[in-house]
Amino acid sequence: MTTFVTMDKLINYLLEFGQLNQQQIDLIKRKAQVLELKKGEYFSEAGKIPKQVAFIEEGILRVCYYNSEGDEITKYFIDENNFAVDINSFNQKIPSSEYVQAVTECTLLVFSTESLNDLSVTIIQWDGIINKITEKALVEKVNKLSPMLAEDATTRYLSFLEKFPNLANRIPLSYLASYLGITQSSLSRIRKSI
Repeated sequence: MTTFVTMDKLINYLLEFGQLNQQQIDLIKRKAQVLELKKGEYFSEAGKIPKQVAFIEEGILRVCYYNSEGDEITKYFIDENNFAVDINSFNQKIPSSEYVQAVTECTLLVFSTESLNDLSVTIIQWDGIINKITEKALVEKVNKLSPMLAEDATTRYLSFLEKFPNLANRIPLSYLASYLGITQSSLSRIRKSI
């Protein structure tokens, strides 16, 4: 999967959070590296310190972990035009407790720690832009996780379809069931009943 990437999606996304001149945009484009993941490959793994941040140009990633019984649990999905990183582990330089895995073939624009530091030093408003993006991502993460605690399985599935209509047909049922906190057979029954 060799993809030509213009980086327009990334630049347009960044411009939602602050102004950048052409020289700054060109620098950002030079610092980003294209990484292609096949379905099932990992962007980052539990037990390792994340050393890069990805902007999802195309595809879907999932954040997952293994519980104490050894069951794989999907926490949430990240789709196009979003950044992916275990922010706590990345910032504190500690091993992650989560895996970030490609659900579909993915094209990512990746920034190393060094590249991000260079951008921070060179572009005055970079840290402000990143802070706004991080704040938005944390709010979205809470909004993805909070309703899951109080709703029954059917309501959780219908809420997922309403909030993420573009994801439902692109995610394997086993991952979706794990995210919803139900078995795959329960999900199949729910899908048949609605």
